[in-house]
Amino acid sequence: MMQQQLIAKTREASERWQRYFNQGDASGCASMYEQKADMIAKPFGHYRGQKEIEIFWRRLIDQGYADIRYLEPKIEVIDDQATVLSSHWAMNKAQGVITRELWVMQADGEMRLREDHFEAKAD
Repeated sequence: MMQQQLIAKTREASERWQRYFNQGDASGCASMYEQKADMIAKPFGHYRGQKEIEIFWRRLIDQGYADIRYLEPKIEVIDDQATVLSSHWAMNKAQGVITRELWVMQADGEMRLREDHFEAKAD
C-alpha cells in the first residue's frame, strides 16, 4: 500500500475511534484495537487485550470524560502495513500526550491499534 493511502486509512481509523469515544461507545473504542493489543495509560496502568481496554474506556466514559480532540496529530509510516500516530490531546476533564499509537493494517483492510501509549494530566 502506498504511504499516502496508509496515512489516510490511519487518519480515518483514528477519527472513528474519537467518534466512538465522544459518543460514549466503549465497545466501539475497543473494536479499534487488535485482540491482543497493549495499552499503557499513564498514570492509570497497563491494559492488555480488547476486554481490559474496553473496561478502561467504559470506566472513563462513565466518569464523565468526553469531547476528546487530537491536537496536531503526526502520522509516520513504519512499513507497508503500519503507522505510528503521536499527538497532544484534550478533552473536557483532562489533557495529555499520545506518545505512540501503532496502527496496523488488518486482513480485512481496516487499521487497528496494536499499541497505544499515552499520558493524561488532569485539568
